[in-house]
Amino acid sequence: MNRYLKLGIILLVASCGGGGGGTPPRNIENACALVRERPAYLQAMRAAERRWGVPIHVQMAAIHQESKFVGNARTPHQYALGIIPMGRQSSAFGYSQALDGTWEEYLKETGRGRARRDNIRDATDFMGWYMNGSTRRLGISPGDAQSHYLAYHEGRTGFARASYRGKPWLMTVAANVGVRAEVYRQQLAACR
Repeated sequence: MNRYLKLGIILLVASCGGGGGGTPPRNIENACALVRERPAYLQAMRAAERRWGVPIHVQMAAIHQESKFVGNARTPHQYALGIIPMGRQSSAFGYSQALDGTWEEYLKETGRGRARRDNIRDATDFMGWYMNGSTRRLGISPGDAQSHYLAYHEGRTGFARASYRGKPWLMTVAANVGVRAEVYRQQLAACR
């Protein structure tokens, strides 16, 4: 077989698979519709809940805010003079928008060296790991989506210093995450 044909087939196959889809579920506002369309999401969140004690609705609300359930989500590019690309705003990537450094810490602590940020099972496990650490270190209740989001966004040190208090926009976002988590909790209870 011609080497160019082989290369073309490899590139085609690589671009089609991988579990990191860029297409979110059709209805991310309704937890029941979301898990009906993507049952693997619910399985992943249940596994993270069992392992780390973070409720499914809290994970869902955080993922909704971070990536809108887009597996290969990235932060926008920055531009100098409005036209010269300068790279991305941060290294955040995937469902959980995990930063490179925090992801590396997760891989090291959990021994999950093959985990990928664009895989829902790995992303929810990461989120559970991070939020479990926030519960242990900061005393945040596992079901407190608003505080978990603030600790997730600002980092645990920033949360402990209450750096979010100087960011009214972030307080609004975190409050919305808390409301969404409660809506998801009620929806999941009704559709089970």
